Amino acid sequence: MSNNIDCVEKGPLTQDYLKKMDAYFRAANYLSAGQLYLLDNPLLREPLTMDHVKRKIVGHWGTVPGQNFIYVHLNRIIKKYDQDMIYISGPGHGGNFMVANTYLEGTYSEVYPNISQDVEGMKKLFKQFSFPCGISSHVAPETPGSINEGGELGYSLAHAFGSVFDNPDLITTCVVGDGEAETGPLATAWHSNKFLNPVKDGAVLPILHLNGYKISNPTVFARISHEEIKKFFEGCGWKPYFVEGDDPMTMHKLMAETLDTVIEEIKAIKKHAAETGDTTRPIWPMIVLRTPKGWTGPKVVDGNEIEGTFRAHQVPMSMEKPEHLEMLKEWLLSYKPEELFDEKGRLVPELAELAPKGNHRMGANPHANGGLLLRDLRLPDYRDYAVDVKAPGAIEAQDMIELGGYVRDVFKLNQENRNFRIFGPDETMSNRLGKVFEVTKRDWNNAKVDNDEFLEADGRVMDSYLSEHMCEGWLEGYLLTGRHGFFASYESFIRVVDSMVSQHAKWLKVTSELPWRQKVASLNIILSSNVWQQDHNGYTHQDPGFLDHVANKKADIVRMYLPPDSNCLLTVFNHCMRSKHYVNVMVTSKHPRPQWLTMEQAVKHCKQGIGIWDWASNDKGSEPDVVLACCGDTPTLETLAAATILHEHLPELKIRVVNVVDLMKLQPSSQHPHGLTDVEYDSLFTKDKPIIFAFHGYPTLVRELTYLRHNHNLDVHGYQEEGTITTPFDMRVQNQIDRFDLVIAAVSRIPGLGSKADYLCQLMRDKLVEHKQHIADYGVDLAEVSQWKWHSIAE
Repeated sequence: MSNNIDCVEKGPLTQDYLKKMDAYFRAANYLSAGQLYLLDNPLLREPLTMDHVKRKIVGHWGTVPGQNFIYVHLNRIIKKYDQDMIYISGPGHGGNFMVANTYLEGTYSEVYPNISQDVEGMKKLFKQFSFPCGISSHVAPETPGSINEGGELGYSLAHAFGSVFDNPDLITTCVVGDGEAETGPLATAWHSNKFLNPVKDGAVLPILHLNGYKISNPTVFARISHEEIKKFFEGCGWKPYFVEGDDPMTMHKLMAETLDTVIEEIKAIKKHAAETGDTTRPIWPMIVLRTPKGWTGPKVVDGNEIEGTFRAHQVPMSMEKPEHLEMLKEWLLSYKPEELFDEKGRLVPELAELAPKGNHRMGANPHANGGLLLRDLRLPDYRDYAVDVKAPGAIEAQDMIELGGYVRDVFKLNQENRNFRIFGPDETMSNRLGKVFEVTKRDWNNAKVDNDEFLEADGRVMDSYLSEHMCEGWLEGYLLTGRHGFFASYESFIRVVDSMVSQHAKWLKVTSELPWRQKVASLNIILSSNVWQQDHNGYTHQDPGFLDHVANKKADIVRMYLPPDSNCLLTVFNHCMRSKHYVNVMVTSKHPRPQWLTMEQAVKHCKQGIGIWDWASNDKGSEPDVVLACCGDTPTLETLAAATILHEHLPELKIRVVNVVDLMKLQPSSQHPHGLTDVEYDSLFTKDKPIIFAFHGYPTLVRELTYLRHNHNLDVHGYQEEGTITTPFDMRVQNQIDRFDLVIAAVSRIPGLGSKADYLCQLMRDKLVEHKQHIADYGVDLAEVSQWKWHSIAE
């Protein structure tokens, strides 16, 4: 029977087949509405009572019927063309549609055997939806076939393009809600077609679902003319096809014919490119689908129009009035469930045959469970890129330049696998990763002129688009479909994608608890152009608060590293690229900086994440008088400089220098897997000695991470929202993280120093005045600061 159906699907459309599609559409609508309302009596085979209805109705209906309509049509396309396809739902708050369709195709019951394809399973399917101890009302990680969280309004199209890069046989259908289309990330995502290689990449089929309204307002696209919409998408480089109407049978015929045209056009584009090698950007097709909001649902409730209005956005009726029960019954029975499901509650065989089989089902496609496809990167030995450090601080290097050599060779080793890319908005050269252009170029499939640099349609550096949203969204889609990459950004502008990273962390947290979801490569984020050197950008480019944002996410998912030099950065980066299912944040410098550790020392230090730098300390065999702690490249530099000043003027002082690479080491082990135990923490920081902590970011973060520790004799110095265009050292002075202020803070907290402390503090204040006068006169830092060199204080 299956083979006969397949033959029919590959042939011309028939009225009989369209009727079957409509029946499948009705079945999906019935299951979607049932999830909203029913606790029991799933097929209405006994009189409906209020005991069968959920007491609190929570969910969305407005977008659901349109997406059910799309899904059944895509099933036909998959079978007709043997097409590899996944579905991304932009208006994903209508999660009941995806649950309904994966249940009908059988995937849902395979993943969750307790939700069986029978009456009892249908009852459980209905009850669990948007119900305590059940499932979310939006498309969620728990839903088979999803890679886009329903709470992530605006990112669907970016995820879709990320999913097809280096996936030449995949078509990702991305349904864009007309309310979602008004968000910034989605609005700019239409230009992603300028970065698609028709030979090496797959294709994205956007379907803009116009149903007229957001929560309580009309949408912009719904209220502009057909001609204006057409011109808009043509101007963005698309060829729009329109499917509009409200009569199901008419719409089925129009949608089926349009999809055939669109898919054949996509295949023709790719065939031409593959046969000729011509990767010139084609004009890709897309669909504008206009259906009523809440299509096929209640027309009028309590005297208010529902279908085709904003009132259909959530639930059509609240079930607070007795007459609502009869209306619900009429609505559900309008789908004729007795024609759709057999006596046992299973979809009747002639309709079940409409769904694809095996991994061709969109709910079972491995691309939507990317860990199934994930293959480890081939990575070079990071130790081969070590900076040769003969003694601490003896040479300078630029950490990101050194990392660039390593990343270049990652590209070399994975040229055939095509499973690695860099993402970031127009900052690869600025962030000193330029060595990668020795082996690859920027991805760009648009017009070029003679003086352009490093542009080609097959480039693997995704930095030709000045949008943090887009680059980060592409990377998420790339990772979630089983590949590797990292996102490099200016530290201040990573804040643009706070919510995206937050949602991805939530996705990873939930999927880590689902045994059928396989782990994906970590979301690795490198933050450079950091707060402490903004001599030509100034105040707007100063914001280290991303660390605070990430620190609040689930401890099992987030990791934050602040390597103090190149060898530590290489060690940390190599670790992060090998990891899975984390959000790893690395904060680093791109400017010339002293190099502190040999590669051997860096490996040991980064493995522990925190440690005493014995070569910078002189407290061996005794308790320290003060602990100088540091985290980040600039705080490390200033802390070591402060240590030399203290030793020069107070040689009897016992100083311990503690450097932190893994920020989460500061948290107790009970709160974070990387956290130190109290015994370990106290062995580094003591239980009562003063700690002067120089931190890269906002001081409050260190206080929050350490508030449960024994030693509260803690003075944290970090960014205080001070400084504009000025010298590098003056940035530190204005935020009191400079060596002179650190010395003042240290001697002020050490008891028993007497007049020695007074005179040293006066000297430091004099130095601060001298510094201000010097930069005002000459515009550069004092020579004793800019030319400072480390000399050992260890006994």
